[in-house]
Amino acid sequence: MEVFVLRIEDPGCFWVTMKGCGPHVVDETEYKKLNAEMNQFYDKACEDEVKPITLEKDQLCVVFSEELKCWCRAVVKSIMYCADHYQIECFLVDYAKYTFVKSKDVRVAVEEFLQIPFRAKKCRLYCTKPVTLRVNFCEDTAKIVPAKRWDNAATRYFQSLLKATTQIKAKLCSVEDNTFHVILYVTVEDEKVCINDDLVLKNFAHFEEAKENIQSPAKGQDSQTSSNVDSSPVELVNPALAFRPVWLQEKVPMNLETGHTVSSSSLEKTYKRSNMDLNVNNESELAQDEFLGPNFTESYCWPAVARGCDVVAISYQGNDPFLYIPPVLAFLQVESCYKALPKRNGPLVLILCPGWRKAQLVFELLRKYSTCSRPLRPMLIILGKKKEEAETVKIQGCEIIVTTPYSLLRLYEYHLLLFSGLCHLILDEIEVLFSDAAEQVFVILDYYKKSLITEEWKYSPHQIIAVGTQWNKHIGSLIKEFMNDPYIVITALEEASIYGNVQQVVQYCVSSERTAVLLKIMDFTPNDLQKVLVFTNSVDEVEMVHKALESNSIFAFKMHKEMEFNFKDFLEHWTKSDSSGSRVVLVLTDDCMQFLEITDASCVIHFSFPSSPTIFGQRLYNMSDNFHNVIKDSSDQDHQQARSVIMLTENNECHTVGILRYLEHAEADIPPGLGGVLEAEEKKKFARPLCTYLKMFGSCKNRTVCPDRHQINLQIDMLQNMPSKTIQTSGYVTVLPLHIVNATNYFGRIVDKHKDQYTILAEEINEYFKETSNRVAAQKVEKLALYGFCEETVFHRVQVVETSSKEENFNIKIKYIDEGRTSQVQSSQLLHLPAKFQHLPPQALEFVVCRVKPIDNDTEWNPRVTRYIHQKIERKPHEARVVLTLGNTVWIDPMVRVTRLSDLKIYVNEYSVRAEILSTGLGTDNPEHISQLERLYEHARVLSHMKNLEPLSIKEDAVSPRNVSELQNVSLQENSSENCNSSKVIMGNDPCDGVAQTKEAEDSSLHPQKCFYPEIKWFENEEAVTVKVLIARIADYKCEFSKEKVIFSACSEGKLYSVDMELYQCILKEESACVIKDKEAIILLRKEKKGAWCKLLKNKNPHVSFDFEYWEGFEDKSPFPVGTKKLHCTTAVTEELVDSSEDSGAESDE
Repeated sequence: MEVFVLRIEDPGCFWVTMKGCGPHVVDETEYKKLNAEMNQFYDKACEDEVKPITLEKDQLCVVFSEELKCWCRAVVKSIMYCADHYQIECFLVDYAKYTFVKSKDVRVAVEEFLQIPFRAKKCRLYCTKPVTLRVNFCEDTAKIVPAKRWDNAATRYFQSLLKATTQIKAKLCSVEDNTFHVILYVTVEDEKVCINDDLVLKNFAHFEEAKENIQSPAKGQDSQTSSNVDSSPVELVNPALAFRPVWLQEKVPMNLETGHTVSSSSLEKTYKRSNMDLNVNNESELAQDEFLGPNFTESYCWPAVARGCDVVAISYQGNDPFLYIPPVLAFLQVESCYKALPKRNGPLVLILCPGWRKAQLVFELLRKYSTCSRPLRPMLIILGKKKEEAETVKIQGCEIIVTTPYSLLRLYEYHLLLFSGLCHLILDEIEVLFSDAAEQVFVILDYYKKSLITEEWKYSPHQIIAVGTQWNKHIGSLIKEFMNDPYIVITALEEASIYGNVQQVVQYCVSSERTAVLLKIMDFTPNDLQKVLVFTNSVDEVEMVHKALESNSIFAFKMHKEMEFNFKDFLEHWTKSDSSGSRVVLVLTDDCMQFLEITDASCVIHFSFPSSPTIFGQRLYNMSDNFHNVIKDSSDQDHQQARSVIMLTENNECHTVGILRYLEHAEADIPPGLGGVLEAEEKKKFARPLCTYLKMFGSCKNRTVCPDRHQINLQIDMLQNMPSKTIQTSGYVTVLPLHIVNATNYFGRIVDKHKDQYTILAEEINEYFKETSNRVAAQKVEKLALYGFCEETVFHRVQVVETSSKEENFNIKIKYIDEGRTSQVQSSQLLHLPAKFQHLPPQALEFVVCRVKPIDNDTEWNPRVTRYIHQKIERKPHEARVVLTLGNTVWIDPMVRVTRLSDLKIYVNEYSVRAEILSTGLGTDNPEHISQLERLYEHARVLSHMKNLEPLSIKEDAVSPRNVSELQNVSLQENSSENCNSSKVIMGNDPCDGVAQTKEAEDSSLHPQKCFYPEIKWFENEEAVTVKVLIARIADYKCEFSKEKVIFSACSEGKLYSVDMELYQCILKEESACVIKDKEAIILLRKEKKGAWCKLLKNKNPHVSFDFEYWEGFEDKSPFPVGTKKLHCTTAVTEELVDSSEDSGAESDE
């Protein structure tokens, strides 16, 4: 927060007033209001009524200040007797001033004027203590030692810093005896200085460890709670503190019997006796980053890491490298731990990251904080596929390597002694490593394990640290096969339930039927689940559920904040339920959990959906005693699997996708009702931009969490073209890249070889603005309007994308509409653009080079290859072949730089961009790129056609698949003609003809769609008919019900299916429904009249047959005879069965 210094005595005692917002900050207007009220009151009050009877030292009162000419709150400091009156020395608590007043000017402090905290806050520098120079005349030596008071030189230097500053900010660290312990930051000549550090560096002070009884201010701890919520995290520590490795001491006992974290009490003991000072440089870096100490998860992890133990940490902050960097760096400072190791050239620490970007972040943090007492020389190694690159890497003298699994294995091929001295193996974002490179990670773990068999390792540390945000099934194998007695810290409680093998069940129901479904769940809950908690969100729901349970003879307790609860009676039943074999049910609200502290529940039922993931995790924690311990043998028969039942209703549809992801992550059974949720969620994104990864690589790695669209929307993607603007959709073009986004994604324009209209326009614009009189500043800046803008000496057409203020001159974001790049400028820099320069549509297009992607399953291009391509292609014309165009995005393959040899009058292909990317070793072939985009485009065309297609009314006695195809092809012929013609490209005498011939086989040709009739099976009961349409992986469908007919159409893998069923009898269309599963569509037809149908359709169809798998289930109601009379079917049914078994030779899905 920003502060203003009122008074300085020394760095250990000064007063400030605080600005901004916070728990100790009061707005300045409140003090002005208080001052006005006090002056009004004491000016009018009778002296005898408000005059104090006695005065004592440290008494709070109100005095009149002659200097300030107003009444002020004050504290009495001393009382002196003069000739005819008492002289009172006071300290004005709102102004930090000492003043003398006469006793007649002292008044009693009225209670209503003491409600606001004192404006002046007494402060001292946090953990910064004075030093002095001690001279020993006997030994003729002098050294700096701690002192009790500050030197005058230190105080003067402190005052000079505060006087020269233009801004002062303070970080509140703790409060002790109404004194605020702060870290001060000042800005002197545009340079930010930490005063605490500066005094230490100038030898005016030293850092001292924080006292344990100092009260920590309110601070933003992790919102989640630990798996061990009974214990609070360790105390706030000095930013200069880390942990001293105490390897080879006795281990702190672990509490893994319940399958979650180590006990907090043990951690606190370890924490307190493993503290050590980092060097001054690290203290300075941490303090400047306003780091006060470990957060909740770090307070559990750091002691174990610093002791050299194997650690697994799963937390919401599991992707933060600070979970392991400080304690590992502290460990490395103790060189005696590594004396037993032979002198080899391998690193001591190996950090594996899931990609180059995370590795870069970790490396930067290590380089920043590893300035310790001895050089550690961290090294970032990201290798491509070029062998010579791995051969030339020098790792001698490097003690920390940061890399990725793929890069490490390439390095290992040429550095076989890489693991010979490795002590610490760190797996960062473990869940991503195991999902993207599980095989490579386990190979590395095997190499590390084999390197530990030598004799010297008995006396050297060996440690594996795995941190992440989610539990992964492979972590169990990591713990059992490669770790030794590890600490497992899981502060994300929903992840702890996955670790603990909690059975997750989702019950989808209508909100009005929740009570009935709950009773059914209770009936089917196994008897061994004897302790059941039912969570609701309100008092009314508690009463309703409790009443329903009692009415069904289920003994239950209830608890909410508006009732008195008999803890003794409940706990007696709860603890005795195991021995008696009876079930105990408690219905409660979430705010009652903290009072009960239950950890041994066997079943949790979420009658009301949890309001947040934190609440969901806290509910699950009530079963933590029944969490399975992954360290034990998984075949343990005594383990009772805890169960969590989530009741999902239509009111919670917004959470359905999150629940589905959680179930998939937990590898739980997914109820049929959630099968089409992801498709429905994808449809909600139809107005979003097309996913960047989909455009660049043909697929999106994180499709479920990506906010953008993953289907082509012809209405959006085709309407992006501005009026009168045409883009060549096929053939060869000249591309001019102007703005390079990454190695394969550029913005630029297509250059007309004969007459380039933009070149003419650009010359006219620059010629126009050369005249100073034409440079008229824009009077009114509007969003999306076009303006002129001068960049150096060149004038551009720009469009305002974002505006930040309504002031006279403000920052705005503009887009160069003819180049595609954006920038921030001042609004006053925009020029009025005449209408004659606005008629030409924006020329910037987005280009994507096809069939190449980053190596190692990465989703982002390494900056090395992006820089290389940027330098090679920027603002140079290239010849390219267009393979697909959507809106303003053009996919090209190949893209070739062509050079004309004027002497020989021939053209030469200088390079291919795709080949140049592959030559760096950082790119790899992506053969499915174009085909995947074509499938998406074809799917969008089919869907667009289905929406415009009138429902077919075709009698099934005269229909065949071939006839349906012919009818469908007639309607598709007009749309397909253009695409069929685009499959052939004739270049003529283009200089890139040689490239065109080699790539001609890869041209995209979009064929007209044929309509297929799928196989249909059906069965019935007395009230309904179930129809199964056997189509696998349905992407989109349409089902229309009428009284006598059902029309079903669907799209799967680029094929269109259509069914028009004229039913044997009438149905209730309002009560009929269609559900999509993985391999079929299930249509439920509710009969208008109860009874058996002898056939499904009025007319025969060779693709419709009865489903005999369900024959026995309905043999009592079915029209078919059973037993020995199975052959005596009715004539109509017999004909249907016989016809359906014959191959009509018609076209089918096969």
